[in-house]
Amino acid sequence: MTLKLVDLSIARGGVPVLAGLSFTLEPGRALILRGPNGIGKTTLLRTLAGLQPPLAGAIEGAEDRIAYAGHADGIKPTLSVAENLAFWASVFAMPGIDAALAAFDLNGLADRPAGALSAGQKRRLGLARLLVTGRPVWVLDEPTVSLDTRAVGMFADAVRAHLGQGGSALIATHIDLGLSADVLDLSPFRVAPGAMAGPQGTGGGFDEAFL
Repeated sequence: MTLKLVDLSIARGGVPVLAGLSFTLEPGRALILRGPNGIGKTTLLRTLAGLQPPLAGAIEGAEDRIAYAGHADGIKPTLSVAENLAFWASVFAMPGIDAALAAFDLNGLADRPAGALSAGQKRRLGLARLLVTGRPVWVLDEPTVSLDTRAVGMFADAVRAHLGQGGSALIATHIDLGLSADVLDLSPFRVAPGAMAGPQGTGGGFDEAFL
């Protein structure tokens, strides 16, 4: 099923940042979001993940189909690597974690507490969670932060495998992942300061921490 945005407008802290955004993301395809820092990439991804409402427009095909990976790794430090993945697999009613461990070279760390991992290892574990969700649309915000070159390759391979199985990926990143992907520059959709007024109750300045 296609993910489709129709004339979407979004706000950060009640201030509109992007307007008139429309695109489709087909199964088996990746779309890379580009644009300067602060333009609204994180806000767009959080909106797609259902963490905040849009100002206007429509999002079609997102219901219970999106796995979101933001700036936080989403791991429990007191649990082992394997226990973290098993927890998320149980949340999404998925059968096992072996493929996720292998994809991000975590087998040797399976029994280590997540809190004892390096920043790069924590990031690999956070990304491995995607493989135990069973969800077809990956929405990823700067997923390669803290990863070395080898781990970036693991991530790119995981995305390719996901696309090959009919999944799709929407990725905000500043680096070239070597993927066959379309690129969308958000600059033409940027709202000029003061151009339109946003509604109340959209979260204050909370989203500033995610830029």
